[in-house]
Parts: sequence; structure tokens; C-alpha cells
Amino acid sequence: MKAIFFNSLLVRAILRLREWYHEGAIAGFFRCIAGAYPDSRFRQFWERFCAAPICTAANSRYARLMAALRRFVERLGDAAANSLIYRICLAVWKPVSTFLGGGLIGRACRFVGVRGLLLICLALYLPLDYAIRNYFPIAAVASIWDECMMLAAIAYILWHTAMRRAPVQSRATPVDAYLALFIGVGFFLMCAVSPNMGIAVDGYRAVVQYLLWFFLATRLIEDDRDFAIFYGTLVLMALIVAAHGIYQYIIAAPIPDSWVSDTEASVRTRVYSITGSPNIMGSLLVLFAPMVAGIAYYSKKMWVKVLAICATGMMCLCCIFTFSKGAWGGLVVAVVVFAIFLDRRLIALMGVAGAGALLAIPSIATRITYLFTADYAEASARAGRTVRWATGLDLLHSGNSWLGFGLGRFGGAVAMQNQVIEETETFEYFYMDNYYLKTLVEMGYIGLIFFIILLIGLVLWCLRSIGRTGYNQTDRTRVLAVSMFAGMCGVLVHCYFENIFEVPYMMAYFWSMAAAILYLGYFRKRRRT
Repeated sequence: MKAIFFNSLLVRAILRLREWYHEGAIAGFFRCIAGAYPDSRFRQFWERFCAAPICTAANSRYARLMAALRRFVERLGDAAANSLIYRICLAVWKPVSTFLGGGLIGRACRFVGVRGLLLICLALYLPLDYAIRNYFPIAAVASIWDECMMLAAIAYILWHTAMRRAPVQSRATPVDAYLALFIGVGFFLMCAVSPNMGIAVDGYRAVVQYLLWFFLATRLIEDDRDFAIFYGTLVLMALIVAAHGIYQYIIAAPIPDSWVSDTEASVRTRVYSITGSPNIMGSLLVLFAPMVAGIAYYSKKMWVKVLAICATGMMCLCCIFTFSKGAWGGLVVAVVVFAIFLDRRLIALMGVAGAGALLAIPSIATRITYLFTADYAEASARAGRTVRWATGLDLLHSGNSWLGFGLGRFGGAVAMQNQVIEETETFEYFYMDNYYLKTLVEMGYIGLIFFIILLIGLVLWCLRSIGRTGYNQTDRTRVLAVSMFAGMCGVLVHCYFENIFEVPYMMAYFWSMAAAILYLGYFRKRRRT
């Protein structure tokens, strides 16, 4: 099988391309950098940067506060464990768990545990949300099921801590402080600018609720098994969604006329799968495609590498078929970040693949070249991003630009559901198509500044975590950390063109993946070699 694979025409072509790359100037440039790196000042700076410690009781008041809270919860747990009610419940639960755990499903649930089940539900946020909203007979459940899942995770973490089963090491991180600061600023702005308090509360909830998954995920991922369950379920879910997207492109799934312009008649369809939007579909693929590619670099088994490469190609192809220009830009950024850390040859491969896609699929070239036409400028000024961004900035400066127009009042889903301002010839409600500008309009310059500080702090600590992971023959966890970080960088770029973080599952995926990166760098137990 191995001989057939290496003698195939495709592999020989790839190997010839590899030889050409190594003989070229690009590879020579990177070899010069690699040769100078060991003795460079940048390496010294990078090592000092990555050596920064996580929050501990010795260097952080926040860590000491969390430790005191933990001791309080443990004392409550001691009191509960000694109570009669607890002993009765335990006596009833033991035979029930023995009966339920006898079958295949029971053994599987016992293997993954409660943490594993919660992480699986978090990783399957998108399909669960789709199924509940479209097929569950009780409509009210669709609006509260994700809050119930979050409450279940909080209850488990508190119980796990109270029973003294949680890891001894504190899970406090510096990113917690950035998140708490942004959440606090958001609360202040909600109270300061709230012509309609109900709408302001909904807008505040939409902005901060799913940030809480970072706090929860840092405490749910306790060991490598938890991480593997979460990572593997995310990859499996993304592959199924991508395969469904490819199927939609093959059958030319019907789409609304508004998804393409009159000059893009060659675009036969735009895939969206169960997301309902090609732009969100593209962002989902940007987030997860590097994770699938990372498996090819992480695994030592040839058949796993081949499957991962093929799956990555399928996901990139599906991203192309979304015809989301913002997602394409995010994918380029994700590939570049991935290549810088792991394999710089991918930059050249991306260029070749991009050129091949332009030649093989003319509608891609049509959609890209349309950006530089007078028709696009006219359409954008009439009903596109140009007029949307200009309208948003006008609303911002109509009041106090530092405090913003008000949470939930314009540019996002909450505003679209609560259109309290009368529409006129010069004003109408629409999505801002730029999450940063939407944040600026609703929360003012103060809100945007603290949001940018939050993202910068997240990126810095993710880089530190990546620098602390292993990258050798026996430990290649850096590959997995870089894979998630690359996808997150791509999504941050895409947020400039779409309201990606308006979608609950995208927010939950993004922040839980950030927690997984910090686990790999700071909380994972190193194996002795």
C-alpha cells in the first residue's frame, strides 16, 4: 500500500514540487533565518516571553481570591458529604448507576465521564442547536437549551470542586482578568446608555454570555483524555458539516438571489450546510480546517496522515464553495500562521493551490475581480458595506461617541429583533457586517478599546502557551496548539467583514479553543521521557 501511494502520479508531482521549492529563493531565505535564529536576540526575547508564569497565589491577587473561593466551596462540600440527605442519595444512586452502566451506551458514558459528555455537547453545539431549533417539539426549549448546558457545566464544576476531585493546581489565568475587565466595562456601558433597558440587557447578554465558556472550558479540560475528546469531536463535527457542504455544491442547492449579484451569474450556488449562511459556514471551516491539518503533522501513522491531508483538502474546497470573500481572507491568514510555526512550505503550496483553483473554477476569479469593478462600488454604496459602515459611524457620532449608541440598538441580531426606531428613507436596520465596527457603534470607543485589549491579551497568552508546548519526536503537542491558534486568527480577520461573534456557537467554539490552548501550555502534565 505504501509503495502504491509513493509511486502514484499525484505523490510524484508533489515530491517534484517539493524539490523545486527547496531549490528556490523562498526556501533559501527561510534557511538563512533558521540558521541565524539560535544566536539571535529574537530567540532570547521569545524564550523570556514564553517563560512568563501563569497566575499563582504567589504573584496574583486574583489567584489568591480564587483559592479562597475554592476553600469555601470545599467546606460546603464537606458539610454536604456528612449530611443524611447526601448519604441517602448516594445509596440510591449506586444501584441505579450499576444498572444503567451495564450496556454499551452505559460503558461509553462511564468511559468519557460527565466532563467528557459536557465537552462533547460543547463541541456539538452547532448540530445540537440546529436539531433542537428545527425538530424539537417544544419551541421554548430552543431559546434556553444552551443556557441550560452552561448551567450544567457550572453545577458540575462546583460539585467537582466541592467533593475535592478537581485538580489541585489553580486554573486561574491572566486572560480571566482581561475578560472580567471587558465584562465590567460592558455592564457600565449598559447602565450608562440604555433608553430601553430590556434591549440593553439583551444586547449585553449577547456580547458577554458566551465569553463565559472560556472560564468553564479551562476547568472542564483536566487531562489529555478530556482534551482528546474535545478536539476529536470538534474535528469529526467539522468534517461532517464540510462533507454536507460539498454535497450541496454538487447538487447546486438553491440559494436566495440576494446572495449573489447580477454580474455573478456563473456562481451556481453557495454552500451553507446547517449554518444557514455561507459566510458563517466559511468562518466555521476557517476555524477547524487547521485543526484537521494539524493531525497530519501530529500523527506518526501514514494512513492517518493521508486521511488528514485529504480531509483538509475537502474542508478548504468547501470553504472555497462558500464564495465568502471574508472567509477566503481568513483562510489565507490561518494558513500563513500555521506555516510560520510548523511548515513554511505551505505558503508556496497555498499559492499553487490558489492559482489552480482560479483556473479550475472560473466563478472564483469572477467573484474576486468583481471587487475591483465600478458595479461593486456602486452596489456597496447603495446597499453594501460602504453604506452600512457609514450609517453606523453616523449613529455613533450622533451622541456620545465614547459611550456608544447603546447595546442592542444597532448593527446586530438584538437590534434586528427589536426595531424600536422608526425607519425612514435615510435610516433602516441592517447587520453591520463588521463585528469590530458593530462593537464600536454600540459600545463606543471605550468598549472597542477594551475589546481590542481583550483580544491582544488573548493572543499574547496563547503565543506564550504555544511556546511552552513540546515539539520533538516524543511530544508534538505544539502542533495541536498552533492548529487551533491559526484557525482563531483566521476568524479574527473574518470578523472585520462579518458579525461572526454574533453567532453563539462561533463564540463558544472560539473561547473554548482558547482555553484548550492554555491547557496545553500551562496545565498539561508533562510526561517524563
